[in-house]
Amino acid sequence: MTQSADTLIIGGREFTSRLMVGTGKYASFEQTARALEMSGAQIITVAVRRVNLDRSKESLLDYIDLKKYTLLPNTAGCYTADDAVRTCRLAREAGMSDFVKLEVLGDEKTLFPDNEELLKAAKILVAEGFTVLPYCSDDVIVCKKLEDLGCAAVMPLGAPIGSGLGIRNPYNIRIILENVSVPVIVDAGVGSASDAAIAMELGCAGVLMNTAIAGAQDPIAMAEAMKLAVIAGRLSYKAGRIPRKLYANASSPLDGMIG
Repeated sequence: MTQSADTLIIGGREFTSRLMVGTGKYASFEQTARALEMSGAQIITVAVRRVNLDRSKESLLDYIDLKKYTLLPNTAGCYTADDAVRTCRLAREAGMSDFVKLEVLGDEKTLFPDNEELLKAAKILVAEGFTVLPYCSDDVIVCKKLEDLGCAAVMPLGAPIGSGLGIRNPYNIRIILENVSVPVIVDAGVGSASDAAIAMELGCAGVLMNTAIAGAQDPIAMAEAMKLAVIAGRLSYKAGRIPRKLYANASSPLDGMIG
């Protein structure tokens, strides 16, 4: 399968890039736009509560080509199902999108998801016709419940938001991959290109990140690095790695050698 034919389908929409990026924490809107371009991402997240929806004033949306990117409004900063649902409705009314990243956080220190409130919000939003991509814990039971509710994907965390720790429990991600049929997208915790590649080599459908790019010393270069890492990790997964062995295995054949 060629890379160009290896498309990602979420909620009936087709994408060629498997890297999704956030738009917060950059030094300027210009830097944001340049990083987005270098990342090759087609889906970009926008925090509804942090974007200026008054188009008479300068806004991040002025720097984003909405014909080029698919907006994924997110409910960052919401701690209850009611707040998250209200934020998604606001995004749709403002003409942003009904394609939403659902976050319902449990506390300000860890920013771990409140799975009970998350499930409650997901049920409401799916019933209202939203395409829901929920940020959740790396818990297969929660992911299966979100799939059963009708979410278009599940987005388990690799590590706490903004931590840059990489995927702390790849075994949980593998269990999720084996037990859900919707796309699995690692969200949160990526710090380097190798982290992104590892997520893709596990078989994840994609990776979503923000701080790893925006917080880098050179965000533009890191955006390109992440693009290449996701592509390489996906190709590696599709190619199929060799089995792990405890002992050496000669690279050159021994048969036919003259004694």
